[in-house]
Amino acid sequence: MPNLQYEKKLWQQGYLVIGLDEVGRGSLAGPLFVGAVCFKIPVDKNERLKLQRIGINDSKQLKPQQRQKLVAFIQDNCFAATIASCPVSFINKKGIVQATQKAMRQAIAMIQAKTHPHKLFVLVDAFEVKYVCKLGPGNQLAIITGDEKSLSIAAASIIAKVARDKLMRSLSRQYPAYLWGRNKGYGTQKHIQAIKANGPTSLHRNLFLRKILH
Repeated sequence: MPNLQYEKKLWQQGYLVIGLDEVGRGSLAGPLFVGAVCFKIPVDKNERLKLQRIGINDSKQLKPQQRQKLVAFIQDNCFAATIASCPVSFINKKGIVQATQKAMRQAIAMIQAKTHPHKLFVLVDAFEVKYVCKLGPGNQLAIITGDEKSLSIAAASIIAKVARDKLMRSLSRQYPAYLWGRNKGYGTQKHIQAIKANGPTSLHRNLFLRKILH
């Protein structure tokens, strides 16, 4: 289970900590979402234990009902939380790496606006974010499988997944053949079969479909 080992050290140095994670990077359809969560600094050990025992975990390890309940808890216990997204049109034009970086910069900027003038440090899942305005090069740490280690990153993954899943369910009503309400745009067998039978939509990622359609 993720914990506060990274956050505690940074809080002691006077930082507010932003946890950052993406959702939908490997999906065949739909936008990419990025969550950013900056928890309030716990005033004592009991508050830290409360954060660690509520059940926050890598969003992929949680059931939908669990994620939904945790969103409310995260929002009630954070200094700031936000979600940024990058549309399919940008992903198709620039690629998923640039799309991820762009959405992450947007999410950080939104947290910065809410937390100014506090000193910030970013914990991000897997890889660092380049060219972040008003954030020093040493003020972020990329953590491999960070959503399994850092509570802030795990919380970010939860709010992003809940928001993206809700959107994909809504889009599924417009494009029922692709079953996005179930697969959320990922490459399940039935989703791939639907693409082959009906062709791609404007919400499909062209580069991701090359191996499927050719």
